[in-house]
Amino acid sequence: MSRRQHKAEQRKRRAELGDNDAPVEEELEKTFDATVEEGAQRLERTFPTMLITGFFGGLEVGLGVMAYLLVLHETGNHLLAGLAFGIGFIALLLAHSELFTENFLMPIAAVAAREASLKRLLMLWGGTLVANLAGGWLFMGLLVLAVPAWHTLLIDTAREFVEAPLSFETAALAILGGSTITLLTRMHQGTESTTAKIIASVAAAFLLAGIPLFHSILDSLLIFGAIQAGADFGYLEWLNWFWYTLLFNIVGGVVLVTVLRLLRTKELVKERREQSPADPDAPRD
Repeated sequence: MSRRQHKAEQRKRRAELGDNDAPVEEELEKTFDATVEEGAQRLERTFPTMLITGFFGGLEVGLGVMAYLLVLHETGNHLLAGLAFGIGFIALLLAHSELFTENFLMPIAAVAAREASLKRLLMLWGGTLVANLAGGWLFMGLLVLAVPAWHTLLIDTAREFVEAPLSFETAALAILGGSTITLLTRMHQGTESTTAKIIASVAAAFLLAGIPLFHSILDSLLIFGAIQAGADFGYLEWLNWFWYTLLFNIVGGVVLVTVLRLLRTKELVKERREQSPADPDAPRD
């Protein structure tokens, strides 16, 4: 086959995949553009707005923890409780709040495309992380006061996390926890259907709570509640668990999902970088 015939065949193949001349499928290009735009919007917000959004995220995902404990208390079935936990992710989706681990794929894609700066990314991560924990701590304090009958269950459930030593098993659970949430954000970007997004949210929540995987924010709420309910462990034990869970959540979300997705769309990243200003914080037309 001649070179001209080969190029003609390539154009024909691209026409079958979509009506563009990009080196990737049309749907993938649309998803990439939406990912970068959403990431840039998140990074362009003021720091107080980032904090408020993160604080509400901690409060709203608490609804999932409350549903999880309710079903677990009434049935003793972890799988049913995992399904109920999806209420928290639905609340995050429909209320447009955020968890720390939801800010890997989209904001990093925006930074890679020079739509925002690394400084803004670090501000988003730090602000969202602290605000998530603060909102979750407050919610669990109210829950502990409201439902004393759950205290023993809450302490026993949290103990499984806070007493788990750093090992290959716990590291793998945390890596999968981070990658699951980041993949969820990718699935949300891949569809405009609210119904499909809700189904994806419930599925991810089921895996996180049903296995259970280790998640730095979600499981911290259980530990905070247990401490407030009078557990024989405290915030130092939580911190000893939290640091490695947070680290491996980042590894799972950034390495297993975000980096691989950016490599898949590297040509599109290159095109966006060429169209963006040298200074990502500079105003764009």
